[in-house]
Amino acid sequence: MTSVTADEYAWIRSSPLFRHALEVGYTLALVRGVVPAEVLRVMGAEPHGSCSGAEALVEEQDELFDAADDGDEPFLAGAFGVPGEGGDWTLVLLLGDGGTGIRPHVLEALSAGGRAVAHTSNGGKPMHFFHWYEDGELRTTFEWPTARSGSTPDALNSVMSEVGFDLPQGDGAPAGGDGRDVDTKAATFALAERLTGVGVTEDLLGGAEYLLGRVPEEPAEEWTGIVIDIADAQGGRLCREFPREGGG
Repeated sequence: MTSVTADEYAWIRSSPLFRHALEVGYTLALVRGVVPAEVLRVMGAEPHGSCSGAEALVEEQDELFDAADDGDEPFLAGAFGVPGEGGDWTLVLLLGDGGTGIRPHVLEALSAGGRAVAHTSNGGKPMHFFHWYEDGELRTTFEWPTARSGSTPDALNSVMSEVGFDLPQGDGAPAGGDGRDVDTKAATFALAERLTGVGVTEDLLGGAEYLLGRVPEEPAEEWTGIVIDIADAQGGRLCREFPREGGG
């Protein structure tokens, strides 16, 4: 396991690519032992050729948006192979997907017999998520690092503290950082590298040969109610469900 921390990912704040990713929403996923073409197939993506570099991926995505019918919100997944801990990995980058491009059932399937790590932003709003899947099981996921869930929500506490997350000592790990304000998004990148051995750099994303797939929209599910789930910075949580009157 590498010893990377949030400091190694300070580049994301000066990166035009990452600034764009945060504006439009993104998903960055790493999958071990599954080749790019198979990852896109499991995602249900339609083949869309290939492109060289992240700038070309952005241009391809913009063209797809411009050509889309009203109400349609297509987006592209770009995938390429990269070495990492325990073998070969596939890095998948989606832009403009609102952070919902790789659904939970897809990550479960992709991680079967292996590992998948993903982090997202929904674009323009302060909602950022991290997911770690192991052998088809969601092990740890969080929006706020102090409000984790999954089958083993506390398994990464020590590593999270090491990369820079400020966790209370009651979480089973020494308090992270040294009193500085830590960039939690940079810490998320570092946490992903700790779990995969894949160091993501601007040069890596900018120079990769992406295999492209057009990811179809999933039909909207009829809603049966709403859930309000609020977590505070101390890890307290309020969760209430309000069912829709009259059933579905």
